Amino acid sequence: MNYQKLDASLVLALNEVLEPDLVSLVVFVYTEQPLSNVAAAVLRNLGVGGVSSEKDVFTATLSLAQIAHLSDQPWVKLIKRSQHLRFLNLGSDIHHY
Repeated sequence: MNYQKLDASLVLALNEVLEPDLVSLVVFVYTEQPLSNVAAAVLRNLGVGGVSSEKDVFTATLSLAQIAHLSDQPWVKLIKRSQHLRFLNLGSDIHHY
């Protein structure tokens, strides 16, 4: 695994994974442009949707083993963990009309 291509949040999450083949991590995969046919096929085989040569960022849900494989690909620039979005509690000063 090429840890230089992983963001810190993803590395922390990978350290908590108990089953390396369990598909459970939502990530952004940043790739070189233009994406080659071979690279596009690798992404499609991992279940990544919307793969095209015009795009350079893809969202995927992957296992630790799949992330390790992708991080070793020369056309992958960065893999970042997707953060869960939370609603902000704006307090009781807001009135709904």
